[in-house]
Amino acid sequence: MPSFYIYDISFLIVFSLFVGIFLYIRRHNLKREGIMYLYRTKVGIRFIDYVGKKYKKTLTVLGFIGVIIGYLLMLSMIYFLYKLVYIYLFAPEVVRQIKIPPLIPLIPYLPEVFKVSFLPPFYFTYWIISIAVIAIFHEFAHGIIAKRYNVPILTTGFGFLGPFLAAFVEPDEKIMMKKPKYQQIAILSAGVFTNFVLAIVFFLVLSIFFIVSYVPAGAIFNTYTPGIIEVGSISMIGGKAVEIADKKNILELINKDNLTDDLVLGNENQINFTKIISNNKTYYTNINNFKEQLEKASLSSKDDETRKIVVYEDLPAINTGLRGTIIKINGNEVKDYNDLVDIMKNFKPGEKIKIITKYKTDKTKEEFLEYNLVLAEDSDKTGRAIMGIGLIDFKGRILGKITDFFNFFKKPGTDYEPRFNAELIIFIYNLIWWLALINLSVALVNMWPVAIFDGGRMFFLTILAITKSERYAKAAFAFMTYLILGSLLLLMVGWFVAIF
Repeated sequence: MPSFYIYDISFLIVFSLFVGIFLYIRRHNLKREGIMYLYRTKVGIRFIDYVGKKYKKTLTVLGFIGVIIGYLLMLSMIYFLYKLVYIYLFAPEVVRQIKIPPLIPLIPYLPEVFKVSFLPPFYFTYWIISIAVIAIFHEFAHGIIAKRYNVPILTTGFGFLGPFLAAFVEPDEKIMMKKPKYQQIAILSAGVFTNFVLAIVFFLVLSIFFIVSYVPAGAIFNTYTPGIIEVGSISMIGGKAVEIADKKNILELINKDNLTDDLVLGNENQINFTKIISNNKTYYTNINNFKEQLEKASLSSKDDETRKIVVYEDLPAINTGLRGTIIKINGNEVKDYNDLVDIMKNFKPGEKIKIITKYKTDKTKEEFLEYNLVLAEDSDKTGRAIMGIGLIDFKGRILGKITDFFNFFKKPGTDYEPRFNAELIIFIYNLIWWLALINLSVALVNMWPVAIFDGGRMFFLTILAITKSERYAKAAFAFMTYLILGSLLLLMVGWFVAIF
């Protein structure tokens, strides 16, 4: 949707001008606090007062649930931070896939700038709508629970930082600090609880919208059939003879001869690999992946010759350069991965088939490719015909878990396309997706026990309630703050080492 960037950037410029003019005209109502300008109003206070007074019993229950959810989110964030530190320090291959620095805020066009393929476009339009929804519901939730516990709301309004904005609801802090600690915690956790609920709602809306607006449109494969070889069995790599088959000598050979993926497979539809001969059999690999496996293998094996390396089998799919979403086999329509499996059961090894795939050259363009394959027999010699592709389950990996979480309503190995008006459907789908993701992210991040977040004050009040000592509470709060800041520093170090 390249044309939409023009409209989106135009909207960004117009919105920025509007904010600038608004700030100038209403400058007498603005107050600078730090790097932001706050525009205070009384808008929404009547609504907050009405809800906070009328539904006290319901709000008491919701406040209690919000406190429980707040603590669970806080514990989850501490655990996630531990997992992230481990990944960023010890799994550089994952960090290189993520690409985005861990401490950079989510701003418009961020996925495009870092060329992140697993995230949809993030337009300014998405950003401003998401911020408006998240901030307004978050802040009004604080205000309503505050009013439930008879804490007056002084003002509402917006904070401006250039074209970026945030909403706020300002309770009477002096009265709030005199309230029982549980009531303060309930007020603090109300915002993240609301964001958490909104995230669930938007995920449900996303699934319903997807079911109504999308249709299965082909089978996806994400790997060629893998094979496993021992380092000691390799006799040739990239056309170069391997004299001593161990880690050191093979890596020296690769670096000395500057081996690259210069073997072209397929005719018109070409892909590049490196050819390997092992035990007089042919295999293919990506040279960088091969080197990475070889270097990592030393962590788990003492014997160079018996180290296992995953490569690709010499089968029809890889030899013809098969790529893209499979949509037809011998004229039979393939709607999903199950169709692919069922159709393949009708063929025998040695039969010739014609496959048509849909290949996306980028996020907006696609072309149709045609392949003629002679089917092979599976390695178990059961008589089953295979083309040599597979579908790897990435559930055990961090990116796989994230992808599965946000696509729970999709069939595995299946491509989808909009039923009608593709650009509009994709735009709406991505907007709902970002609304769900950002609400969840705000709910989690806001529960970090650090001073600038609701979780920081909630953590302090909790320790104070347990120990009855302000000195211990401040010490625990300072320890947790430095621990998290230190962890964030480690994340940046891990990212820098992995990327550069």
